[in-house]
Amino acid sequence: MPSTFKTICLFGKYKDTSVRDAVNGLAEYLRYRNMTVLVGDTTAEEIVSDTTAQLLDEKNGQGVDLGIVIGGDGTMLHVARSFAPRDIPVVGVNMGRLGFLTDIPLTEMYEDIGRILDGEYNTEARMMLDVEIWRGNELVIADSAFNDMVLGKGELERLIDVQIYIDGEYVMDSRSDGVIVATPTGSTAYALSAGGPIVHPQLEALIMVPICPHTLSMRPIALRDSSFVDFTLVDICRHCAHISFDGHIKFHLEGDEKVRVKRSSHTVTLVRTLENNHYAALRSKLGWGDQR
Repeated sequence: MPSTFKTICLFGKYKDTSVRDAVNGLAEYLRYRNMTVLVGDTTAEEIVSDTTAQLLDEKNGQGVDLGIVIGGDGTMLHVARSFAPRDIPVVGVNMGRLGFLTDIPLTEMYEDIGRILDGEYNTEARMMLDVEIWRGNELVIADSAFNDMVLGKGELERLIDVQIYIDGEYVMDSRSDGVIVATPTGSTAYALSAGGPIVHPQLEALIMVPICPHTLSMRPIALRDSSFVDFTLVDICRHCAHISFDGHIKFHLEGDEKVRVKRSSHTVTLVRTLENNHYAALRSKLGWGDQR
């Protein structure tokens, strides 16, 4: 089957020259397959000059048919968020660390990418989150997350007091180190470390997970994907809490803000090889034993 991908943008692990050989090699292979190759904004300048490819402006993805990330899930998250509003699919090549999104092994990169170019692949639409932070009637920040939004404690070692509302209804007062709202994709990230459930990535749900709650009865909750969650902070001091998206701190809270989290209208399209298996990935990444 002829490839539907004609213009491909490569993204190396952020500012890391260790992916030089992989990026250069894949770029050469793609040109051999008559693809137009661009290099994305995460890639170290030394690699860009070596490949003599164009540098893609993150805000100008017109004409790109596929993004390929060579690195880890952190770079993949960045690229996925950038490409989601333009419906550009992405695929990831894993450089050897724990990763659920970059699932093609480096040792099988040419074979698997070749099969994808031949039309042998599946696609998965993955949920994203929209996060709004309001101060009174002023919207001070609006952004998206692929894995999760974390309301976490800041510089001081003190718990955060938060009132939580779901779909406008009061649910609880939470005193904890913070709260995570995750997508099913993000259920195997920070939410898993905090004791949250593993949720199949094709389910449509939001997962709310407390971080070290002072009340032991406060447990993770799975919500409808149509729900919206509001957080109002109580008795907070300056810089005692922050909001992060996909592991990056984006905003320090002052105490008079309201945070709203809901499902985004955008989705991330992941390209998967036909051999991709979610449960095999869980066994491999989490070290589950095979007793057969």
